[in-house]
Amino acid sequence: MGFILKESDLPEYEKDIDHKGLLTALGDRHDESIRTGEHIYNNICFNCHGNPEQVGSIPTAFKFWEDKFKVGKDPYSIYQTLTRGYGSMPPQVNLTPVEKYDIINYLRETYLQKDSSERYFEIDSTYLASLPSGTTTGPAPKEFKPWAEMDYGNFLINTYELVGLNAPERERSSGPSPLPDENLNKANFAYKGIAVRLNPGEGGVAAGDAWMMFDHDLMRVAGAWTGEGFIDWQAILFNGSHNISPRTSGDLHFENPVAPAWANPNSGKFDDPRFTARDKRKFGPLPREWAHYKGLYQYRDRVIISYTVGKVEILETFGLETLDGQPVFTRTLNISPSEKPLKMRIAPSGTAVALLGEGAVLKDQDGFIALELVPSQSLKIKLLIAKPALKELNQYAKTSSQPEDLNQLVRGGPARYPQKLTTEVLKGNQEGPFQVDIMNPPFDSPWKNQFRLSGLDFFKDTNKGVICSTDGDVWLVEGFTKNSGELTWQRIASGMFQPLGIKVINEEIFVTCRDQLVRLHDFNGDMETDFYESFNNDHQVTDHFHEFAMGLQADKEGNLYYAKSARHAREALVPQHGTLIKVSKDGLKTEIIATGFRAANGVCLNPDGTFIVTDQEGHWNPMNRINWVKKGGFYGNMFGYNPPADSTETGMELPLVWVERDRDQSPSELLWVDSKKWGPLNGKLLNFSYGYGKIFIVPFEKIGDQVQGGIFELPIPRFSTGVMRGRFNPGDEQLYLCGLSAWGSTQPQLGGLYRIRKVDQPMHIPIGIKASTQGIELSFTDELDQVSVSQIANYTIKTWDLLRSRKYGSKHYNDQILTVTKAELGKDKKSIQLTIPDIKPTWGMEIQYRIKDDDGKDLEGLIQNTIHQLGDGHLVLK
Repeated sequence: MGFILKESDLPEYEKDIDHKGLLTALGDRHDESIRTGEHIYNNICFNCHGNPEQVGSIPTAFKFWEDKFKVGKDPYSIYQTLTRGYGSMPPQVNLTPVEKYDIINYLRETYLQKDSSERYFEIDSTYLASLPSGTTTGPAPKEFKPWAEMDYGNFLINTYELVGLNAPERERSSGPSPLPDENLNKANFAYKGIAVRLNPGEGGVAAGDAWMMFDHDLMRVAGAWTGEGFIDWQAILFNGSHNISPRTSGDLHFENPVAPAWANPNSGKFDDPRFTARDKRKFGPLPREWAHYKGLYQYRDRVIISYTVGKVEILETFGLETLDGQPVFTRTLNISPSEKPLKMRIAPSGTAVALLGEGAVLKDQDGFIALELVPSQSLKIKLLIAKPALKELNQYAKTSSQPEDLNQLVRGGPARYPQKLTTEVLKGNQEGPFQVDIMNPPFDSPWKNQFRLSGLDFFKDTNKGVICSTDGDVWLVEGFTKNSGELTWQRIASGMFQPLGIKVINEEIFVTCRDQLVRLHDFNGDMETDFYESFNNDHQVTDHFHEFAMGLQADKEGNLYYAKSARHAREALVPQHGTLIKVSKDGLKTEIIATGFRAANGVCLNPDGTFIVTDQEGHWNPMNRINWVKKGGFYGNMFGYNPPADSTETGMELPLVWVERDRDQSPSELLWVDSKKWGPLNGKLLNFSYGYGKIFIVPFEKIGDQVQGGIFELPIPRFSTGVMRGRFNPGDEQLYLCGLSAWGSTQPQLGGLYRIRKVDQPMHIPIGIKASTQGIELSFTDELDQVSVSQIANYTIKTWDLLRSRKYGSKHYNDQILTVTKAELGKDKKSIQLTIPDIKPTWGMEIQYRIKDDDGKDLEGLIQNTIHQLGDGHLVLK
């Protein structure tokens, strides 16, 4: 039959499966079965098979909506294919029998029953009686939790709430927007928490059973805990939960409050000087002259934190020992010479603490056990910390190992991810001017990575690039321009906090994370990161799920730019919420360039030094926005920090275009075309669609200080994942895209990488738009047919208004259809002048055309645009 696995290769339980019982049970759990089957298909099968709207990554893979089954169309036969594999279809060894019938149920109802009775098999009592009726249904299905199964490495940076056993339920506000602030002053949030696994073993931080949390805003150990499960995974980029941050799972052995761990070296006081938000919580890092996080070294599975207190350099690492079967947490500190006395709070009074090393003493004061250091030469200190019940800790300390020299661990070590993974490049052969090559990542990696790709850039050797994923990784990828048909993937960094932008500057790798801008350092030439340098950690991070740090661009001077989203359905707590941010080229200064964004997905740096930042439909955003950003501008989100008093359109900068939700649910980053191979599109502006997996050209014009224009979807099939970032490779001058699906994209695949090749065919794409008191002028890439252009019946123009308010989005108001009284082809045969007597400024306009090219081929297209001013100086729409 062509099966891959023999009967003898199957697990023993497969020989005694109750197929009749499993199929019969589907009737009782129909809805649950369909949901489960859909989930499995989208996360496991879609990548290869696709769906009717989107081609899968393997063009020859079975198309459930049209192909005929080779083994059999009945459920039991399909089950055999899933179980044993057939042809190029591998056996699905990770699926249980229940899950296999769930996916069969989903496929039958979704693709077979609806569109082909010839391929749909009716299940009746005769068929059921013919099936094997064994005594088992196999192993119980395991809940699909890729976020918990991934090997993140031995540390993972995130925002965490530290709680002990039997913690009370989270307080979560509800009601009309803006949602009220919860009272979280007593909650122990590590807003920039570095969770470090302490016990040895494979599987990374999530597979451990003992951890310590370092908060690099405050240079404090926030706490230590043991147990199963690491955290509860409640977060938008873990299990998809909104409006929540993950909590620690297990027994919290000790914790420290959200306050500075080290006293101010100048005053000796612990008073927290940081920004105080409306809810009385404090956010952001301590002043640099007090304490500053420099970064994180990794040596094998050891994590070494580097920071300063005043002018004193400190290296710190964590460990785990046991006393009478109970865990003892250790902190080892190497401290450079100090001219001033220093003081650090270790744990609340009553905690068992012991000290090894000279030049320091422990004191119980003000409710804490504190470490005091006198002015001295270099020190090596080891602290042992345990629950109060371990009274004999000081006696045990006499047998514990002495504090080690951490300088031996900050010079690089052996590779943690030595495997290089290979994937096939599937070259496109589509009709039209664009070919799409699918360059999927190694979804079957040994570390179970999700590959939700969020940024890419290239080195001077353009065959090599780096790609980051929002799950914390950076990958070195080779094979872009040598066209060997394969890519090689090497994992070179891990454990970072939601990377959503990456940039190579002078062959150095910079990554935008939610807690910091990171510069990656490799000390021993294996390309793996040995030091995660905190290039800038001025980020003000709260517990809110929505405040992503998006994109990364650099100007000619080396200054860096990224966008920070605001809180969803809530008013801002910190000045950085909903802003475009500039970081100086030395990383020492942060400046807010513009404000008023809601969910700004990335940054485009324009040739004139301005920026483009997209935003998403929501509260105070009646529709998606593409914003041409000026320094000091406010872009409409009245839930932002310190908004203007004027909440009307007069009080904000207007967008280049209000993007209709039917065109794109969620625009991401824009990119200027930098490729001679792209012909008349060279120098034009592209917009990527996270929501629908599309690419748009953005024709625009500037009247006075106002930029206005529209979007036109390029003739490229939708990608199987939302498109986040793109770069033109200087080596082959083609466009490379990466994307992910995490926050509400309609596209089912978790992540993807693509190359768009422009081939030598005419495009007939509108690349220019001008609005005047007479009408609209459209410019195209190629010549058009004069007869069809001149027929006014070939155009349909609609306009509508929107209502901007605190409510989410807006419906259409004042819908109109405008009459075209004349249509003329320009002398260049590439432009169309539409005479529209009733034209006026409008929030939304849709221009549909049905014309022919100069060879008589039919062309249909749709431009969606916004008009703020007309060419003779009509007032801006307010």
